[in-house]
Amino acid sequence: MIIRLQQKKTQQNHHKFCFVKELTAHLLPLTNIAFNKSGSKFITGSYDRTCKVWDTASGTCLLTLESHQSVVYSIAFNNPFGDKIATGSFDKTCKLWCAETGQCFHTFKGHTAEIICLTFNPQSTLVATGSMDNTAKLWDVETGEELVTLTAHKAEVLCVCFNTVGNQLITGSFDHKVVIWEVPSGRLVHTLQDHLAEISNVQFNWDCSLIVSASMDHTCKLWEASSGKCLATLEGHKEELLDACFDLTGQLVATASADGTAQVFSADTYKHLLTLKGHEGEISKVCFNPQSTRLLTASSDHTARLWDIRTGECLQVLRGHTDEIFSCAFNYEGDIIITGSKDNTCRLWY
Repeated sequence: MIIRLQQKKTQQNHHKFCFVKELTAHLLPLTNIAFNKSGSKFITGSYDRTCKVWDTASGTCLLTLESHQSVVYSIAFNNPFGDKIATGSFDKTCKLWCAETGQCFHTFKGHTAEIICLTFNPQSTLVATGSMDNTAKLWDVETGEELVTLTAHKAEVLCVCFNTVGNQLITGSFDHKVVIWEVPSGRLVHTLQDHLAEISNVQFNWDCSLIVSASMDHTCKLWEASSGKCLATLEGHKEELLDACFDLTGQLVATASADGTAQVFSADTYKHLLTLKGHEGEISKVCFNPQSTRLLTASSDHTARLWDIRTGECLQVLRGHTDEIFSCAFNYEGDIIITGSKDNTCRLWY
């Protein structure tokens, strides 16, 4: 097992991704894409009011989840299990589905405005939703009941994230604040409020000790989760930050900006390590591969790029989309990439 793990750690170092297939997924533009843990299936949300489940290997549509009355904007598998799907809609509801049969288990009703983000907790017992009604809510997966409404923000809740233990949730808002909540009680633990503009993304690192926040104020901040203390402000971008993430080890932070660059920082020393230049438009999404050797960026210049984390070299430009790429992701093994674009297609790269 140790030998296999060592092989997996290094096997992707020289892997070159090739375009495999393009899927015209929906009648109207896509809103989001997401893999299950293994990468055997992925889901797409759309303005056509549906979510579709796809087989990655064949590119065939397995299920169409329909009954929302407006845009399906946010979607998620309950990874690592992958047997349930949550969909959040502009119709103010969230729905819970069986990923195998397409049966709708529950419709979560209670928000008074559009749902724009959602996530499962790691144990797959709760769903958190964030809304333009300035609140987040926690829902019981088994019963479909609302457990608590989280009310501290004064503007839209744009992002929600559980820690890996599942006992805390963070919410980021257009009110410039990040809030840490106790789960499932909904008690407010800390309010993180050093940013000067809207929050675009928040995330815990793997051991739940750090939080990263990206903001429209051109900065990224690292916070100590236990105390709520701001440990560092990561600067260098000239425009708004649209995304930020940790690698799986929690040692690196990557940022994506409207200035067309991505940057990589040390989460331990807070030092700037790399500036990745090459895109001709804003970068809206950034993610590490599971081996923490590559960084994937998605841009409004119609391309995605793959970068070497050690050198900052652009290893590949993934071309073919005819409009802005708004989403990109690796599967769990790191050997498949999916990109989603405003050209209404998904492209798979192996």
